Amino acid sequence: MRVPRIYHSLPLDAAVEIELDADAANHVGRVLRMSAGQQIELFNGDGCNYPAELVAVEKKRVVAKTLDKLANDSESPLNIHLGQVISRGEKMEFTIQKSVELGVTTITPLTSERCGVKLNQERFEKKLQQWQKIAISACEQCGRSVVPKVMPLQSLEQWSSQQDGLMKLNLHPRAQYKIHTLPKPEQGVRLLIGPEGGLSEQEIAKCTEQGFIETQLGPRVLRTETAALTAITALQCQFGDLA
Repeated sequence: MRVPRIYHSLPLDAAVEIELDADAANHVGRVLRMSAGQQIELFNGDGCNYPAELVAVEKKRVVAKTLDKLANDSESPLNIHLGQVISRGEKMEFTIQKSVELGVTTITPLTSERCGVKLNQERFEKKLQQWQKIAISACEQCGRSVVPKVMPLQSLEQWSSQQDGLMKLNLHPRAQYKIHTLPKPEQGVRLLIGPEGGLSEQEIAKCTEQGFIETQLGPRVLRTETAALTAITALQCQFGDLA
């Protein structure tokens, strides 16, 4: 049986007793039906794994004792900041989950002219919390111990104008460049994925003015969620750690 990985938001160290939060305790005690003496693996986003043993499993309380502190080398050498225009329904959740598994570093949800999702501030705050939990859950599943940050909502104009040294890429089916013809990014990639209706010509022109390189994945037009994961995979194969 695979040892369950559990996220713990507070500081961790070797040889200390940790009381799990309510969600983690419910998952360990009620969902997995684990008992004292069994092994779990804790992580808190600091890049390390903390093998642990359950010392108490009660109805609403679970305590584990960490046994060691081990460096986790599962992070990609390629820094990818994904700017994803919000997509409808479960597509955004799917994109976040799978992009974390593929090794993205940061995710920023964006609005654009053709964005089909309208959220007020209260609804977005709830969505943001949900998306961050999805990112954590993806780390638990895939073995990462650094949790990608899901950033507050920004407009495409705000996000595209930021200068951080990352190579800026915008997908376009008739672009000059392909992933394998790009120069090696020195500091990483800022990857823009448009909405289901695509970016407007004006938005594409503004992104070009801000230094975005138009890049194609092939002759076919991909759905927004397909484009994000295909581009991340291609970048990881070319510059990261996917074979």
